[in-house]
Amino acid sequence: MGPHPAVAAIRLAVRRTLAELAAEAGVTPGGPVRTPAPVPVPVLAGTATVPGTLIGNARRHPSGLPRTPAAPGSPLVLVAVSGGADSMALATATAFEAPKLGLRVGAVTVDHGLQDGSAERAEQVAARLRELGLDPVEAVAVRVGRGGGPENAARDARYAALDLAAERHGALAVLLGHTRDDQAETVLLGLARGSGARSLAGMPAQKGRYRRPLLELDRAATRQACTAQSIPVWDDPHNSDPAYTRSRVRHEVLPVLEKHLGGGVVEALARTARLFRDDADALDQWAALAERDLRAPEGGLEVGKLAELPPAVRRRVLRRAALRAGCPAGDLFARHLETVDLLVTGWRGQGPLHLPGGVEAVRRCGTLVFRRQGD
Repeated sequence: MGPHPAVAAIRLAVRRTLAELAAEAGVTPGGPVRTPAPVPVPVLAGTATVPGTLIGNARRHPSGLPRTPAAPGSPLVLVAVSGGADSMALATATAFEAPKLGLRVGAVTVDHGLQDGSAERAEQVAARLRELGLDPVEAVAVRVGRGGGPENAARDARYAALDLAAERHGALAVLLGHTRDDQAETVLLGLARGSGARSLAGMPAQKGRYRRPLLELDRAATRQACTAQSIPVWDDPHNSDPAYTRSRVRHEVLPVLEKHLGGGVVEALARTARLFRDDADALDQWAALAERDLRAPEGGLEVGKLAELPPAVRRRVLRRAALRAGCPAGDLFARHLETVDLLVTGWRGQGPLHLPGGVEAVRRCGTLVFRRQGD
């Protein structure tokens, strides 16, 4: 009898992503393998009755098959694991599929330090990942700042830690456990904030070193897969805390939409993201080509040529120039670009505009210049 349908679907999605990575790295499946000794899983005293802690036992690979990791020195793929159902299902499937493609699998779990006992939980997650055969496995503590709100600050700290881990281990890629439900939430958040097409395009399946194999699968599938394989999971209480915007979207907004608009809202929003992404990618390519033609000898952008571009392309050119000057991407919003656009389309002699990151935009002598304040 084959695996549970949810397990099979997740393995297939992971296999496709890993096959692409193996092909990019020129890996030929096969070769010598090694089987590590089992790693004992620590049990924390008193955690059985604490909400949100890990439960169950994962002392064997859920597939029931012998673990046969790829040979030492094979290319490495890291999985970002929080301990929740999404990332645990991803890590388990990756541990099962990667060796068949000649890839090693490791993992990183990030301790944000935002809850009591978070360090112990991170170490417990790391131990369970080692028991599944992942190697190397790291539990990394980070310090979460305050810039951009708690959710953005935690995300920035997490990605910084993942970037450092990938560079430290020379990983081909970092796999993330975002699902179709996460994609739908991202689209709704972008819509509520009045963001442009790029934000409504949601999360890409691939960006730089990051890959999201599960974007076409529902969150329910990951939980079913963990249940079918007796994989213990940890439900982060922050995911149900109404103090966080994404949590309110997940537990209040989406259920209301599903109730009043009928089923399929999550799938429709994810499909909207794919359509927006295709459009946004085409416009970005246009903007990149246009920017080269617009650049003045002294480095600014020629206002006359800018004004001739369609607004969607022109604003992308302005965004590219602002980012190149040092604006943080996460702090540069549509309202900033609309104001800068007035320097092109509604010029009345206004002075420099101050943008995030200490950057200013100024129009002078028929060119638009982005520079650090004080330069």
